Amino acid sequence: MCGAVRWQLSEKALGAGCCHCKRCQRRTGTAFSLTVLTAPGSFTLIEGKHALKSYSAGDGWTKHFCGECGSQVMTTNPDDPDALALRMGGFDDDPGVQIFFHQYTNYAPAWAPVADDGLPRYPERVEMGDMPDPDTLN
Repeated sequence: MCGAVRWQLSEKALGAGCCHCKRCQRRTGTAFSLTVLTAPGSFTLIEGKHALKSYSAGDGWTKHFCGECGSQVMTTNPDDPDALALRMGGFDDDPGVQIFFHQYTNYAPAWAPVADDGLPRYPERVEMGDMPDPDTLN
């Protein structure tokens, strides 16, 4: 939001997903978060290493945000350094990918049910190796 943290991708992102978990709901103040999955090794932080702050609850992906304005930047898997996902709202332009799954659907709030969009739904976390191939979806 403030521009202190800037990044770039050297390859097209793999796809995007909606997370309906309670942690994402509380972290974003909304019903779900939209995250863009990156190709391994394609992410480069080009500005703002000093401003990037992190939070880990100890039982999931580490959340990274701008320490200047609080904007969410990305999330990383502490068990897999190649697994990195960017917050969809952080792209200046169209990231060129579509949403291709919903996870933690068992936790979607009654006031914002999971969209009836025909995309795969996972009641809990979907593991990277179990994600659908976005190229095979409509």
